[in-house]
Amino acid sequence: MANYTAADIKALREKSGAGMLDVKKALDEADGNVDKAMEIIRVKGLKGVAKREGRSASEGLVAAAVVDAPDADGQVGVLVEVNAETDFVAKNERFLALADTVLGAAVASEAADTEALLAAFVGDRSVQEVVDEAAATLGEKIVVRRVHRVPGERVAVYLHKTAKDLPPQVGVIVASDAAAAQVASDVAMHIAAYSPLYLSREDVPEQTVADERRIAEEISRNEGKPEAALPKIVEGRLNGFFKDQVLLEQAYARDPKKTVGQVVKESGGELTGFVRYRVGA
Repeated sequence: MANYTAADIKALREKSGAGMLDVKKALDEADGNVDKAMEIIRVKGLKGVAKREGRSASEGLVAAAVVDAPDADGQVGVLVEVNAETDFVAKNERFLALADTVLGAAVASEAADTEALLAAFVGDRSVQEVVDEAAATLGEKIVVRRVHRVPGERVAVYLHKTAKDLPPQVGVIVASDAAAAQVASDVAMHIAAYSPLYLSREDVPEQTVADERRIAEEISRNEGKPEAALPKIVEGRLNGFFKDQVLLEQAYARDPKKTVGQVVKESGGELTGFVRYRVGA
């Protein structure tokens, strides 16, 4: 007769995130010893990490924090995305705890990219080792996909859930001066919904502008537009691109009669930067 109870199975499943069958097998092998069974799950799971490398991890969550800048001048927003293979794991308590650990490491290490974050330490282990251990117990490929730091005088954060039973799937950080802080949170929600790529027209790479102008001209010629009217038509279409992709030129979500730029100007301040993540995008 097995030397463990249904309560042991439940506790080990919650602790490890492993499936029912794997938990029972581990408890059988450990003769009911929960600690030994946990070790067995970890060891067997770690052996499967390499096999999971080729799998797609497009579910997961975004997590964010705002902290004082290292030089105590302003704030820094930190945004991370951690991925799993399924939404079932994405809402698992162990996965949520892992994401908190990764975010904490990103804040403490001041990591500016994923490579630096994975090399950072949590206690006596690297973030990569912590992630591999979680992947072992959860039985899925786990990936720290990206990290971003946004400094500013003031920083606002908005996290959005696309489903009630899942963790946040969209994350936005907006940096501003003190005056614009009053509208920054609303602008962050706007960014979550409208997905701008650039803060201002000046931030759009010259090559991107050149490509958009060329495409607009080709489309206009294919439509048979008069040659003399082409420059004006092309510029109009280019302005349309800016209105779609540049934050300050987008129609403001809460008052489409105004642009985001107009709303920010009315606050008496300015936005200095932003970043938007959507899980898997």
